[in-house]
Amino acid sequence: MRKLIAMLGLLVTSGSQAQPAPAPKLTVVISVDQFSSDLFDEYAPVLQGGFARLRQGTVYPHAYQGHAATETCPGHSTILTGARPSRTGIIANIWYDLSQSRSDKAVYCAEDERVAGSSSLIYAVSPMHLKVPTMGEYMKRQWSGSRTVAIAGKDRAAVMMSGQRPDQRWYWNGKTFATDLKGNAVPQAVVAGNAAIAALLSQPQAPLDPPALCSAKARSVAVGATSVGGGRFDRPAGDLLKFRASPAFDGATLAIAAGVVREMKLGKGDAPDLIAIGLSATDYIGHTYGTEGQEMCLQLLSLDRDLGDFLKFLDGERIDYSVVLTADHGGNDIPEREREAGLANAARVDPGVAAAVMGKQIAIKLGLAGSLLYGESFGDMYIDRSLKPADRARVLAAALAAYRAHPQVEAVFTQDQLRRTPEPTGAPDKWTVQQRARASFDESRSGDFVVLLKPRITPIADTSRGFVATHGSAWDYDRRVPIIFWRPGYAAQRIDQPVETVDILPTLASAMGLALPAGAIDGKCLPDAPGAICPAR
Repeated sequence: MRKLIAMLGLLVTSGSQAQPAPAPKLTVVISVDQFSSDLFDEYAPVLQGGFARLRQGTVYPHAYQGHAATETCPGHSTILTGARPSRTGIIANIWYDLSQSRSDKAVYCAEDERVAGSSSLIYAVSPMHLKVPTMGEYMKRQWSGSRTVAIAGKDRAAVMMSGQRPDQRWYWNGKTFATDLKGNAVPQAVVAGNAAIAALLSQPQAPLDPPALCSAKARSVAVGATSVGGGRFDRPAGDLLKFRASPAFDGATLAIAAGVVREMKLGKGDAPDLIAIGLSATDYIGHTYGTEGQEMCLQLLSLDRDLGDFLKFLDGERIDYSVVLTADHGGNDIPEREREAGLANAARVDPGVAAAVMGKQIAIKLGLAGSLLYGESFGDMYIDRSLKPADRARVLAAALAAYRAHPQVEAVFTQDQLRRTPEPTGAPDKWTVQQRARASFDESRSGDFVVLLKPRITPIADTSRGFVATHGSAWDYDRRVPIIFWRPGYAAQRIDQPVETVDILPTLASAMGLALPAGAIDGKCLPDAPGAICPAR
């Protein structure tokens, strides 16, 4: 970030912190993609930059993305809506709509499939699938002068945290920071940021010099035809994929966010403002290298420095601001390294679990044509709509029997089972697996049945495409994330009670006097957060 900050002409100084006020003028919400509580617990004691400063706020180390579908889109949809995926409608990164006329029946969570030529892979970005308002929308309803901004490494992170009609929304599209908003003036900070990134990418990146902490984690682990564990993020000029899966990616996102804050004078108007920042490098690094090697160590140390610089920048702007940091989900390490660490149940998924493979086997068994099932190797599964009702029933029965008999499958729930399951209440760490699946269930979008794999089963059978580790399960290594509320002038405290990311919105709303409609959210106000004035329950 420091190199890009300099290239953008932004000064980072220690400054003096603003004094506490009844309501912050700027709320900064940061989501670190794939930042599990396990990673937070492992690295927090050694992080001395931005994380050390934020830990002087109110820390909830045992917060939850309570739902079973722990992916980027559902997780981000909870953070600033106060609602679980069952209410937001964002049940996965991709689901299937078999009624579509296009050949691609998959639907990307942040696309508008009504646009001609859009597909789940090459799509028109849109918030149309998000069924509920975001915090920024509530703020604009109450204060016409409020400005809302989202800057993220992924379009789905920016879209799900900002919803409808933000003032600015920018995200990395694989080549540059872009927007789906039409007619808005392009901030010079984005123009300059994209130019600075292009200049950075025009030169090769030398290997990073790991400190002793990271060198101790540098051990090569074979994964298929490659190995991970000792990477140092060197890259040739112009390598966009390696840039995305490197610490420089988050630094670039934060630098552009800082430039937009200054250019728009966020936090300096009459009404409160909001900026949501999605930091995606931890996720790409976790997918590419796993969570426990030298690569993740270098990433978190770099992110810690960049966050520290970003907070110092805000200090220097003399803004009365508050910060919330959380994550959209956690993550699981590569099974090859987990088995070496003694986790005997860690394994890669059997390719035969994939919907296409299972569907073909069922078709042969029942004497039917086609693959019959749409889906992946876990999650929502959809039965071919062209089948006659009697054949659909036969396919469902055969699929349930096959999946429930598979040794890597923990549970299978039908749509009817989930429809009849009450929405979960109480502490999220006590929810049953069925309740977790219910929190991800939307009757209009969910599959005919949902498949949940057993703990430590990595749903990546083929690692040749570059991803070796992932997330998305119903287990706590994917569900449990930190939530940190920080504001100048408030004492540090650690609250060990289990809470949910849907609690963020009502907590921030209480601190700024933002009215929320009754019955519109699933979350609750957390009274220990800075400035929170929670209603009696």
